[in-house]
Amino acid sequence: MNEKEISEIRRRYRLDRTGISRICGCFINEKKEIISEFEQTMGSMSEDDAEGMLTILKKVLSGAQGRNIHEISFSTAQVSESEDYKLISDLRATKLANTELTHALYEKIAGSLELEGNYLILLAHDSYDVFDYSADGERSTDSDTVFNYIICAICPVKAGKPSMSYYMPGKCFRSISADTLLCRPELGFMFPAFDDRSTNIYKTLYYTKNIGNSYDSVADALFSAKLPMPAAEQKQTFGEILAETVGDECDLRVVRSVHAQIDHKIEEHKNEKTDEPCLISKGEAGEMLRYCGVDEDRIEAFESKFDECFGENSEMPTGNLSAKKKLEVVTPEVSIKVSAGEADVVEARIIDGTKYILIRADNGAIVNGINVIF
Repeated sequence: MNEKEISEIRRRYRLDRTGISRICGCFINEKKEIISEFEQTMGSMSEDDAEGMLTILKKVLSGAQGRNIHEISFSTAQVSESEDYKLISDLRATKLANTELTHALYEKIAGSLELEGNYLILLAHDSYDVFDYSADGERSTDSDTVFNYIICAICPVKAGKPSMSYYMPGKCFRSISADTLLCRPELGFMFPAFDDRSTNIYKTLYYTKNIGNSYDSVADALFSAKLPMPAAEQKQTFGEILAETVGDECDLRVVRSVHAQIDHKIEEHKNEKTDEPCLISKGEAGEMLRYCGVDEDRIEAFESKFDECFGENSEMPTGNLSAKKKLEVVTPEVSIKVSAGEADVVEARIIDGTKYILIRADNGAIVNGINVIF
């Protein structure tokens, strides 16, 4: 699924558009025990509560692809023979009406997820009539395709704090007791994928809020799938490969140039207005080093290590490697952050045998709110 297709499904999470009629799920305590299972129709909720529930489910389709959202592919053998696949496929086929199947899913998640504290598993089924659009944006009157899918959100439940409130009818203050709060999803999935605006039973979307933790054990338990390296780890590993293979050529100039080139590639991709993700291969990363004048042997070492860490022919989402248009210089004593457009004001020099980070201050400087004199 590309960003446009994900956005199309996200737009359904409004009361006047959704086909979701009920929510089912369970409460799991910190001991991984299923305490209760429940089912509630959307019609029995207040409008605010129903909107709130749709907002929570929609979060599973939020974030960046390759960063928060991962596409998991199933082999033909999995689709035809795997018990894991059969469970999620049957859940979809029965529209979550079979309690034995939903309970089996709850048990799989509870047995594989390492999450501190209590949490809720929320499940919903939606049917989407997919209309075609003409070149001028006119929608067809009839739908030839119906996209049936299930969505699952796993949300931490945390205790709130007692507080004071002003009670208008009584014109007085009164205390409000502590209550439990349903937090935004920590992880979740949608099955199947919505590729080329149609059903693709060979793929599912898997979401994690934390870019540093993909909850691989859950993906393995539900889909028998190995996830890519988490986004935060990708960035750290890329930096380690760069430092290790480029060696003493990995100076401030090279690091600044590589990140500037990555940011430039991201900007070019945005200007192209394509729905496909922006990716970088080892060859492209090698060309960036070549542009910096890095020795050819070291570029070859970098590309070899890239394959070793990320896999042969892998492409990394550029957003996971980008410094977000800033230059950050950190020593044990000092941290300096500069916007990418002004990165040339920072220099690294050795003066009389001592290493220095120098900041050009043509426009003066303020220290603790006070203008200082040079």
